[in-house]
Amino acid sequence: MKPRVPRPSSPEDALPDSILLPSGPFPVTWRRSTRARRLSLRLSRAGDSIVVTLPTRASPQTGVSLLHAHRDWIARQLQRQPAAICFAAGCLIPVNGVAHTIHHAPEKRGGAWIDADHKLHVSGDAAFLARRVRDFLQALAHKQLGQRLQDLAGRTGFAPKTFALRDATSRWGSCSTAGRIMLNWRLIMAPHFVQDYVILHELAHLKHHNHSAAFWALVDQMCPTRNEAELWLKNHGLALMRAG
Repeated sequence: MKPRVPRPSSPEDALPDSILLPSGPFPVTWRRSTRARRLSLRLSRAGDSIVVTLPTRASPQTGVSLLHAHRDWIARQLQRQPAAICFAAGCLIPVNGVAHTIHHAPEKRGGAWIDADHKLHVSGDAAFLARRVRDFLQALAHKQLGQRLQDLAGRTGFAPKTFALRDATSRWGSCSTAGRIMLNWRLIMAPHFVQDYVILHELAHLKHHNHSAAFWALVDQMCPTRNEAELWLKNHGLALMRAG
């Protein structure tokens, strides 16, 4: 057997995986892009890392310099993040855009259920409460979002081949070239008009698998509340992505 020859190290191997802020170390994600024309730095959609994008010819060191030059900006962005939605007894969580109070009912049975007073009751041991809230929301999402997808597909005439839920941290939905639509289960926490926008957005991709002018014209035609939905996601989407 030939001895394994170690891979030559490259400058990118030494890129830091975190940056030290006043609040402590914060994760950094590095991306090399052939399409990027310039260095860029942004907070990830989930708010859990700083994403540094390097164009093809940019040196890793220029990315590191950019990162450290914007240390104060990063700290300010993190301070502006909305508080995470907590899956714990007494906390408020949105279901279809309506606030519900989590109520722990250890003496009850049946998992989790919602009553007429907008309370989400969760039975069993407190150690499993967060998981049961999550399981309940995911099951509700599969039922309600799946049904809404069917309804809107019938109305628009665009029928996906398959449907699935995902626990994505950076996108609300996707549509493959094979006609498979994926929706983020966290959409069940958003208002109905926001859910409809995301679903119609993905249905439009069945005709235009891009973000061309023709695609957006179709989205606007099918979803008159597109601007309102996008604004809602801009203002509240991060909190949903961090829920739980």
